[in-house]
Amino acid sequence: MNQRGRLIPDAITASAAGARRWAAAFQTRFLLALLLGLAWIGPAWWNRRILFALPIWDGMVILAWLIDLARLPPPAALKVTRRWSEPPSLNLDSQVELQLENTGARALEIHIEDDVPATICGELPAFTLSVPAHGIARAGYTIHPTARGDLRLGRTFLRYRGQVRFAERWAVADLSQTVRIYPNLREPERFTLYLVRSRQIEQEKRLKRLLGRGREFESLREYRESDEIRDISWPATARHGKLISRVYQVERSQSVFLVVDAGRLMRARTRPPLTRTFPPLDSGKLDSRRFTAAAPPAKGGADSETPPLMKLDYAVNAALSLAHVALHSGDTTGLITYGRKLQAFLPAARGASHLRNIVEQLALASGESLEANHALAADSLMTRHRRRSLVVWITDLAETAATPEVIEAASRLLPRHLVLFAVVGEPELRAQVDRPPDSPAGMYQYVAAQEIIQRREILLRRLREQGALAMEFLPGRLSSSIINQYLRIKSQGLL
Repeated sequence: MNQRGRLIPDAITASAAGARRWAAAFQTRFLLALLLGLAWIGPAWWNRRILFALPIWDGMVILAWLIDLARLPPPAALKVTRRWSEPPSLNLDSQVELQLENTGARALEIHIEDDVPATICGELPAFTLSVPAHGIARAGYTIHPTARGDLRLGRTFLRYRGQVRFAERWAVADLSQTVRIYPNLREPERFTLYLVRSRQIEQEKRLKRLLGRGREFESLREYRESDEIRDISWPATARHGKLISRVYQVERSQSVFLVVDAGRLMRARTRPPLTRTFPPLDSGKLDSRRFTAAAPPAKGGADSETPPLMKLDYAVNAALSLAHVALHSGDTTGLITYGRKLQAFLPAARGASHLRNIVEQLALASGESLEANHALAADSLMTRHRRRSLVVWITDLAETAATPEVIEAASRLLPRHLVLFAVVGEPELRAQVDRPPDSPAGMYQYVAAQEIIQRREILLRRLREQGALAMEFLPGRLSSSIINQYLRIKSQGLL
C-alpha cells in the first residue's frame, strides 16, 4: 500500500526501573560457592577448630555477592526500545525488534522477556543478550496475529548480571502500548500488481476498447446503421449537415460500496485450502483468468497449527482487496460495516487517505454475538448514498425455513443499485457432500448437507431472478472471486 509505512506502530523507548523494592537475587555461582564451603567439614573431624573457617568462608562469599551487586549499574542505566518492521497484519508473519542500550561502565549479560498477548505470539519472547559497556544489543522475534483490532502490549522484564555472576538485578521497562492489527495487507498488493501488469499487456497489444458500452462519452463519429437513435447528437448533426452519433465507453469513474456483515453468523470459524498459487498471465484481457486462485499462505506460518479464521476475517480481507483494486482503477469506494448497529460508514471517495480510513475501519470491524440488523444497513445506504453504484454485500445465510432478512434487505437495493451478493460458503458442507457416506449416521449427515446447500442455492437464485449477482464463494477464494466479478462488471459495462 502507498501509505503502508504510516500504519507501522511507533517505536517506543523507556528506561528500566526497579522491578520491586528488593530487586536483587542470588546467582548459581553464589550458591555453588556456599556449597563449596561445606568442604571444611571434612578436616573438622580431626580438628574442630577448622569449623571456624566455615562462617568465615560464608562471610567472604556474601561479601563478594554484595560487591558484585554494588558494581552492577542501576536499572536506569538500561534503555529498552521496541520497534516494528511492518504493520502487524492478520495471519501474516512480521518482525518485532527489541534493542537494549547499556549506558553503564560494565558489560552485562541480560535476560529479557517481552509481555505480548498470546493472540500475536504463541510463546513469550525471551532472549539472553550480552551487552558491552556503553553498547547496544538487539534481538528480534516473529509475531503471527490471529485476531484483528487493537491489542495492548505490556512491559518488558529484565534480569541482568555481571561477569562474576554472583549477583543479579531485576528491572522492568514500561513499553506498554496499544497496536492495531490490520487485515491482510499483502493480499491487496498482489491483486493490484496483477491488475497493473494486465493493463500493461493490454496497452502493448493495443486491444480495441469496448466502445458503445457504458454511458461515459468518448467521441463523435458518423452515424451507422447499428447505432441507436438515442445516441445521435442533434447539435453536431445540425452543424455538419449529416447524422453524427455519440460513442460511449465503459465508465472510468464509478462508485463501489462495500457492505460487510459482522453479525453472529460471521463469527463462525473455518480454515482455507492450503495450496493455492497464481497462474501465469497470458493475456491482456481483464477476465477471471487473472485471479483463478487465492493467495498462498504466509511464509513461516504453520498452516496446521494456526487457528482457523472467522468468516468475518475473510470478508474483511476481501473488502480491503476490492477497495484497493477499485481505487487503483479510478472508482470511488465507500464502506459499511454493521452488526446490530452500524460500526462504520465511510462515504464513497478516493485517494490514499481514504484508503487508509478504509483499512482502519476494517481493522476495527468486530464480530457480534447477536443477529445483524440488515435492514439498518440497507436503509443507511439508501439514505446516504443515492448515486447508482455497485454494492458488494458480503454476508452469510441463516439456516431457517423463512426467507432470511438479509435477502429482503438486499432486494430493496436492486431498483437503484447493482448488487453483488457474496455469501461466504461452508467448506465443511461441500466436503461432506463430496465424501460418499459409509454408515447410516454418515447418510443422515450427507442428506442434511445436501438440503442446506440446495436451500442456499434456492435463495441465491431468487435474488438472481430479481437482477442481483448472487453467488456463494469458499472462504479461501473469497477475495479472488469477488475481484473477478468486479472486473467482469467493469469490462462488460453492467453498471
